Amino acid sequence: MPVELRKRKAPQPPPVPAPVAKKATKAAAKPAKAKKPEPAAKKADEKPASSAASASASASASAAAVPPPPAPAPAPTAAAAASPGKVAVGDVIDLDGFGGEIQTNDGQTTSLKKLLGESASGVVLFTYPKASTPGCTTQVCLFRDSYGPLTAGGLAIYGLSADSPKANTTFKEKQKLPYPLLCDPQATLIAAIGLKKQPKGTQRGVFVVDKKGKVLVAQPGSPAGTVDKVKTLVQGLKK
Repeated sequence: MPVELRKRKAPQPPPVPAPVAKKATKAAAKPAKAKKPEPAAKKADEKPASSAASASASASASAAAVPPPPAPAPAPTAAAAASPGKVAVGDVIDLDGFGGEIQTNDGQTTSLKKLLGESASGVVLFTYPKASTPGCTTQVCLFRDSYGPLTAGGLAIYGLSADSPKANTTFKEKQKLPYPLLCDPQATLIAAIGLKKQPKGTQRGVFVVDKKGKVLVAQPGSPAGTVDKVKTLVQGLKK
């Protein structure tokens, strides 16, 4: 018998694999971290603290802006001491300690108070920058030549400078001056009567005070101007 060949069935095709999904991007894969909300209680606590601090700062600023009331000034007295450099005509100075101690050209210690006590009606102090210089020589000689009329009413005349006793003694003897020259190296009296230059030096001028401490003349001037001012004062006191 002939062999019958059986046909084999064709094999079934393999199943088509399912498409693989694409990998998500890192940004998409990693979700953004959400910020943790602050506790409501903490925020609630912070707000009043800030308000309290602002209120405290405002209160401090207001307190600082209001100045304290000024202390009442003491009532001036007639015998109050004038401040150095502030004396003016009509002031009544306190003579105790006014201008400190000075020396006469012969080395005797004195003060304005003592000079007034020794005078008949008052003291004339004319100041000059430096002994034996031209302008100062002219000034002391003008007071020398007018010494009689100027002292007739009881005023005592003194030259005043920051020179040493030796320099002023030489000056006095050379010019034959009939009045003493006062030595004030520290310029304490010169400053007190308002005729000290800053930072140092002496301004030419004249200062006259009566027995009670009342200032009659207090001003700078030229050699002739200082003498003329005292002459005018003496004439006025005679009337």
